[in-house]
Amino acid sequence: MIAGTCLIAGTYGLVRLAYGLFLPDIRASLSMSSAVAGYISSGASLAYCLGALFGLIAARRSRWLVLGALVTAGVGAAGMALAPDLNAFVPLAIVSSTGAGLASPGLVAVVDRNVSSTRSARAQATVNAGTGPGLVAAGLLALLLLPHWRVGFALGAVFTAVAGVSVLLFDRSRAAEGDHTRAAADGRSGPPRSVWPRGWVSTLVAPASGALLFGAASAVVWTYGRAQMVAEGASDSASTFAWVALGVGGTFTVATTRAMSRLHPSRAWLLSTTTVAVAITALGLEAGRLPAALVACTVFGWGFVAATSALIAWAALVIPHQAAPATSILFITLVLGQAAGSAAAGNVADRHGLSAAFVLSAAVTVVAALSGQWLTVGRRASDAPLSTLTPSDSKTTDDTFPRNAPPP
Repeated sequence: MIAGTCLIAGTYGLVRLAYGLFLPDIRASLSMSSAVAGYISSGASLAYCLGALFGLIAARRSRWLVLGALVTAGVGAAGMALAPDLNAFVPLAIVSSTGAGLASPGLVAVVDRNVSSTRSARAQATVNAGTGPGLVAAGLLALLLLPHWRVGFALGAVFTAVAGVSVLLFDRSRAAEGDHTRAAADGRSGPPRSVWPRGWVSTLVAPASGALLFGAASAVVWTYGRAQMVAEGASDSASTFAWVALGVGGTFTVATTRAMSRLHPSRAWLLSTTTVAVAITALGLEAGRLPAALVACTVFGWGFVAATSALIAWAALVIPHQAAPATSILFITLVLGQAAGSAAAGNVADRHGLSAAFVLSAAVTVVAALSGQWLTVGRRASDAPLSTLTPSDSKTTDDTFPRNAPPP
């Protein structure tokens, strides 16, 4: 469980999301424009989606998914650290994000077969919470290392590789995947006929639309949050503290999970995304004031993770018997939105400045928040909050898909 949490912290916090943390120093070192920075982030988001899609298709090969995660994230981050110029840096930065997409589905299956059923849910939640501590660790490393961003990625590569190898070594049920294959041959069980939940087009239109818009809007913070603070006059250490605040806010969602689970998913979505809209606006207008920026980053971290939790609840509500693949589809849609949002924000920043990109993104977040009010599309959803669903309501047709996932 600890090894799995560390792998999530590495692939997400120390590799994929660390790009935005180190971006001001990367740009200065490699002569990178805002638009190019956005294109790289977009490409990395697409790579994440490809990894997540492959994770859905090859869900019964969890050890191979973990191996793929540590190789792509580890080698990608190491290559970023050693890249002599922008041409070498770009493909490695994109490939490194594939690891996060592969790690999530792989770890769910590994945890399931190594932890007793009574402890499985808590173990999954603990592993999936690794993103927040990973962000905090990346920020603390930056405080010690900047402007030496290459060392930060090198350490991230080593940490991720060690965590991935540890997961493989501590996986006590290594024969489980072979057993799945033999069972399928015997006709007892097997992989699902399709990874796509039945009726997903009509039932997921509303949440997918919200996820797409929310991903596009939130990308401005993950890609340009620290750059915005530096542009507004914040010191390197101050802007790095703000990144730590993102991780702290994300980690704090653990304390509010019970209260949020009592809300209907549409209300949880409205609350969390509206909170993110306020935070993005504050970063766009007050990024130069450290107290305001720290509060805004903390609020954004909480709101972003809470919104992804609301998407999980939404999927469980509209497609209760195939909630896991539905959740994966929503998360992939969210990251596709981030790909588009990063590129769009970079172009807006080059033409009108970063503050304009933040304010525009906040407006898009408001639209995403309102999309949660159109919960009933194609079928009527229950008015019950997630906490009232019975285990059978949220059980998937098979256990190879992630029941939840770290924030993309």
